[in-house]
Amino acid sequence: MNALLEQGKAAAKRRIAAVIVAAGRGERAGQNGNGPKQYRPIGGKSVIRYTLETFAAHERIDTIAVAIHPEDSTLFAAACEGIDGDIRAIPGGPSRQESTRLALAALAEVEPDIVLIHDGVRPFIDGALIDRVIDAVADGTGALPAVAISDTLKRSGADMLVKGTVPRADLFAAQTPQGFSFPTILAAHEKALKEGRLDFTDDAAIAEWAGIPVRLVEGSPDNTKLTWARDMALADQRLSAMRMPDVRTGNGYDVHAFGKGDRVWLCGVEIAHEKALQGHSDADVGLHALTDALLATCGAGDIGTHFPPSDPQWKGARSRLFVEHAVKLVRGRGGRIANADITLICEAPRVGPHREAMVAELSDMLRIAPERVSVKATTNEKLGFLGREEGIAAIATATVVYPDFLPE
Repeated sequence: MNALLEQGKAAAKRRIAAVIVAAGRGERAGQNGNGPKQYRPIGGKSVIRYTLETFAAHERIDTIAVAIHPEDSTLFAAACEGIDGDIRAIPGGPSRQESTRLALAALAEVEPDIVLIHDGVRPFIDGALIDRVIDAVADGTGALPAVAISDTLKRSGADMLVKGTVPRADLFAAQTPQGFSFPTILAAHEKALKEGRLDFTDDAAIAEWAGIPVRLVEGSPDNTKLTWARDMALADQRLSAMRMPDVRTGNGYDVHAFGKGDRVWLCGVEIAHEKALQGHSDADVGLHALTDALLATCGAGDIGTHFPPSDPQWKGARSRLFVEHAVKLVRGRGGRIANADITLICEAPRVGPHREAMVAELSDMLRIAPERVSVKATTNEKLGFLGREEGIAAIATATVVYPDFLPE
């Protein structure tokens, strides 16, 4: 144990690179319009993005070389968008072994001391497992994460009849990332190519063939490889269960003074009245407050940001335009409006007779069912400027559900 700790300390001072193998076509996972399985979404993100995010966020990893199929450059660029770190796309070859060799060769200019080689379709890799592999790599020794076989193993013949039971006491299932001294594993790959050995299924097998000792380290039962369509479905199910609904609530407030006139606009409905509300647009306080509430759910500023009163084009404009603009912004960011609630504060006019028409207008603007819209009215008990019938105020609340997120 002390020897491993000393090796870990030494490894911490070394330059470490990672190779992510992601050039396969993934036929066993079935065909899909999103491309090969490494680019298909699970839990809202592509499989390979989970892998890349974990390696890029690991403080001990300096450079990541990803072996990709030449036809997948656009898919890969999209999967990497927004991930910080030295990530390099390397054209892969016709097999996993050749793709790995090409990625290793591309890292030669970086001259890493240690390299970790990982399957791009193992998205549930975690930082602790990466650390265990790094800490186990010593000069001339490889590290292989593995889990003990728990199932009973049977050997069959060509007729599929059981020929015997295989003892499982010392059997392990190999995982990735597999860690090696960079010069050592690169030389082993080059030797295998030179001697025509192109049949290895993982890098530990190449290391064994080349006489490189490989040490087993504790793997993780979660670190599964996604191979079949069912694997993809179960991974998506697992991640979706971890997701939390991103429900946001925005508030808005507006007030307009009365002036000369014979009608007011409230929540999109024209109401005859002995006075009119004064404003640059139609002064619909209900819709102005609602616009601010919607914009607040996606951090898009306020109504004045989008429709400044100094702009003459909004003189006398219907406030419906403002609400529809806010709705477009919300929906453009993936939001679904769940509820809108508006309270009008005034002594007059009476809102009750017009409530049904207001709800219908709001339902149409927001493109939600009428039962998701609430319009209420209250007086100010004759207090203040509202109580003196000098104007009307409105308070609005909007609830919007945005695409789910994974908790940190």
